[in-house]
Amino acid sequence: MSDTTFDFADRASYRFFDQCSIRFSDQDEMGHVNNVAYAAYVEAGRLAYFMKLMEPFGDRKLNYVLAKVDIDYIKEIHYPGMIDIGVRMTRIGRSSFATGYGIFLGDTCHATATCVNVHFDQKTRKSAPFDKDVKAMLIAHMASEQK
Repeated sequence: MSDTTFDFADRASYRFFDQCSIRFSDQDEMGHVNNVAYAAYVEAGRLAYFMKLMEPFGDRKLNYVLAKVDIDYIKEIHYPGMIDIGVRMTRIGRSSFATGYGIFLGDTCHATATCVNVHFDQKTRKSAPFDKDVKAMLIAHMASEQK
């Protein structure tokens, strides 16, 4: 299942946002936020999104690894400030799902990203299909984001 009508740079495309502080240490010698910090912002948004998404499953172990991340840098960010990270699911597979991100200062998008997250078995250290109830929840959640 995939969502191909989604504009990563459009703030209105997201229902979930996490807020993150731009740290002094995020800057580089050129005086703007370094590209590595954007990956940390995406990680913060991804973690907050997953924590909220997985709340119904309590302390049940749901193991995911980041398999891929792509970031498109649109506009510089400068310290200090707060950014909003929009997150949404874009695709669900047998053992993986993809998420899309927009990094915003106000209504202006400064970067977009996509990630592929893989569910895996900790014992075998290999990808594993989703449990039926988890996959059903992911599909329902993604459908609710498309409304």
